Amino acid sequence: MTGKITGSSKRMMLFSGRAHPELAEAVARELDTDLVPTTARDFANGEIFIRFEESVRGADCFVMQSHRQPLNKWLMEQLIMIDALKRGSAKRITAILPFYPYARQDKKHLGREPISARLVADLLATAGADRIVSVDLHTDQIQGFFDGPVDHMHAQPILTEYIKSKYSTENMVVVSPDAGRVKVAEKWASDLDGAPLAFVHKTRSNTVANETVSNRVVGDVQGKDCVLLDDMIDTGGTISGAVGVLRNAGAKTVLIACTHGVFSDPARERLSNTGAEEVITTDTLPQSTENWPNLTVLSIAPLLARTINEIFENGSVTTLFERC
Repeated sequence: MTGKITGSSKRMMLFSGRAHPELAEAVARELDTDLVPTTARDFANGEIFIRFEESVRGADCFVMQSHRQPLNKWLMEQLIMIDALKRGSAKRITAILPFYPYARQDKKHLGREPISARLVADLLATAGADRIVSVDLHTDQIQGFFDGPVDHMHAQPILTEYIKSKYSTENMVVVSPDAGRVKVAEKWASDLDGAPLAFVHKTRSNTVANETVSNRVVGDVQGKDCVLLDDMIDTGGTISGAVGVLRNAGAKTVLIACTHGVFSDPARERLSNTGAEEVITTDTLPQSTENWPNLTVLSIAPLLARTINEIFENGSVTTLFERC
């Protein structure tokens, strides 16, 4: 029988959508279990069909899906999977969304706008999810959109430990790409041996998507090795602009680090040509280093596996991110 069974006969079952099966397989290996065999196919008109090949009755079920492009398809697939588990009498259903879709639409900027991040939470709850696990939400307030437990995990220790293993922190400055992420940058600075902080002042358009203008750097980066961080990089406009501002301010080198490498066109071209020493991300979304020699992808699988195990064993998830 697929699934992890404890002495109390609790049964863990791990399911994967089709968006990023490699990550789910890596998590399964960490947990020493198998993914539940699943039949998934698309009808000619785009409808999705899901059927699990094993009984899920009474099981503690974890449904993984990475919301890459086409995002709406993979969101719908995860909702259908959750619905199938609910109708199959699963005991508890945990939706694992390493990259939370629509996270940037967490509030209204202008009249007659949706709060789509809340809508996603409502859809997950309606489908039958009892709990949500995600990594580095765009804003903390998204945790309050779901009427149930939300485990907000952090990739910061994975990224900072890699940076410390490869680079000296003696001449390092942690740089936030805007004023809004300075608190996150402070936590990074603490992890990077108390490195000083700087941030890039920018303006963002409320009417044009993915359009920002980086204006100037606030802080001393002259002759420094800068770590430019963000939770996600989409088209790369903000980050590439920030690299330019740091270079103009006399930065010696620039590292780019993010949790979610969305990398929509033309991000790869932009980031490859910024002159950054290295671009570091995780595999919350599928990544390819082909023709991108300075891209480094770190695995989020051990963190997700530890989170799943703590939930399954009714342990403390908090202990996994107390540093953050």
